[in-house]
Amino acid sequence: MDDTLKAVGQLLIQALPTFFIVLFIYFYLTKVFFVPLNEILARRREATEGARALAAQALDRASASTAAYEEQLRAARNDIYKEQEEQRRVWRQEAEAQVSQARQSAETSVREAKAELASEAGSARAALEVQTQTLADRITAVLLQGRAL
Repeated sequence: MDDTLKAVGQLLIQALPTFFIVLFIYFYLTKVFFVPLNEILARRREATEGARALAAQALDRASASTAAYEEQLRAARNDIYKEQEEQRRVWRQEAEAQVSQARQSAETSVREAKAELASEAGSARAALEVQTQTLADRITAVLLQGRAL
C-alpha cells in the first residue's frame, strides 16, 4: 500500500506541470480568445436585435401607412360612389322631367287632335244636314214626279 501511495504521489507530482499548463492555457484562452469572442458575439447580438427592432418598427410604420392609405382609398371610393349616386339621381330627375314634358306634349297634341276631329265632325254633320235636306227634297221631288206620271 505504501508503494501504491508513493506511486500515486509520484503520479500527482508528475501531473502537476500538466495541470498548471492546462490551467494556464484555460486562463490564456479565456482572456485572449473567449472574452473577445463573447464581446463580438454580444455586439453582433445587439446589432441583430437592433436591426430586428428597427425592422419591426419599420413594419409597424408600414402597416400604419397601409392602413391609413386603405382608409383614404375607402373614403375616396365612398365619395365616388356618392357622386355617382347623385349623378344617377340627377339623370333620373332629368329623365322624369323629359318624360313628363313628353307626356304633357302628347296630351296637348291629343286634345288638339280631338278638338280638330270634333270640329271636323261638327262641320261634316252640318254639311250632311244641309246635304240631307237637299237630298230629301230631291228624293221627294223625284218620287212625286214618278207618281204624277
